[in-house]
Amino acid sequence: MSELERLIEELCPNGVIYKKISDIAETFIGLATSVTKYKAENGVLLLHNSDIKDGKIVVKNIEYITEDFARRNSKKILRKNDVITIHTGDVGTSAVITSEYDGTIGFTTISSRIRNREEITPEFLCKYLNSHLCKEQITSKTISDRNNLNLASFDELLIPVPPLPVQQEIVRILDNFTELTAELIAELTAEVSARKKQYEYHKHLVFETAKNKQIMHITDIALLKARVGWQRLTRAEYLETGDYFLITGTDFLADGHINFDSCVFVTKERYEMDENIIVHKDDILITKDGTLGKIAILEEEPIKPTTLNSGVFRVKLNQDIVIPRYMYHYFTSKYFKDFVESVKTGSTIPHLTQQGLVTLDIPIPSLEEQQRIVIALDHIDTLYNDISVSLSDEYAARQKQYEYYRDKLLTFKELPKE
Repeated sequence: MSELERLIEELCPNGVIYKKISDIAETFIGLATSVTKYKAENGVLLLHNSDIKDGKIVVKNIEYITEDFARRNSKKILRKNDVITIHTGDVGTSAVITSEYDGTIGFTTISSRIRNREEITPEFLCKYLNSHLCKEQITSKTISDRNNLNLASFDELLIPVPPLPVQQEIVRILDNFTELTAELIAELTAEVSARKKQYEYHKHLVFETAKNKQIMHITDIALLKARVGWQRLTRAEYLETGDYFLITGTDFLADGHINFDSCVFVTKERYEMDENIIVHKDDILITKDGTLGKIAILEEEPIKPTTLNSGVFRVKLNQDIVIPRYMYHYFTSKYFKDFVESVKTGSTIPHLTQQGLVTLDIPIPSLEEQQRIVIALDHIDTLYNDISVSLSDEYAARQKQYEYYRDKLLTFKELPKE
């Protein structure tokens, strides 16, 4: 018999009491009005729904509000051991406020401050809120068209309240599982990182050898084109349907492909389309603003006409001289990354300008040798992508296993109400 089984048999063999959140905690919504004019370079840290993950807080974009504005909303200030919950989107996902985030304030989040921690612990409440058992309750109460849970509905959620030793043992088991999984994923991540360095080194060696071959100017082997103007489309101009896919820097995938499912659309009536910024099979695309030098290759003709926003270069190659995948591998090598760093402009927002890109010189061996290089480097990329997919699959499997056992451990028979 496990320690948890022993505790349940001893302390709650017939079931446990279920209580509404409003009966065990004071709940409140975070700031719910615009805070733009109260933002500051320092002050009180603002937590958003997007910062709340399953059991932890991960702040993506650090934003502060003034201390004066926070004082005027002092009832919404978060304290250590509060439980903060996503209000819109992935509704119900929760984390416990630790010492690190004591004194912060949430923006349109829901917070629970337990009245008596001798009755229920913040860690146990958080585990239950994140469980599928609770998410099923939440789904039945959310406003479907907005995926939004209001405070009144949140207060009605039923939470099992087993004896404190049972809660603590469940939290210990689940935290231990999380820790062991984190150690495994860290080991696998380190292995992937080591393989990546190894593969990049081999790619570097290939092009180091190729340096002794014919060197050609990029304008001798390719047409470079980027859209001029309309960097900022209005919301109305990002259409759900339209004549053209519009590729932006956010549509680039790590494996060198474009995620057409994420592309927005524009209409040819709104924009005159220069054929040189309509992309086709075997074109290479390079981001030139913000995150510089992301690379994609179009290995198939797009299913509908496709153009670019002003943050992406189209590279149309002369295939009598160069094989597209040879150039793709060169653009993803350290040589090109170093080149981008050497010619980029701007400080706050870096740019790769056409004036900079056209200064690129590239080793161009014979087509036969290019093909041999492509075969070798495709093999290297396949090995790296395979191990990256294995890491992703392992993490997904561990997460599913954790969620299964969490739900199993948090399932209790309910005691009849007196």
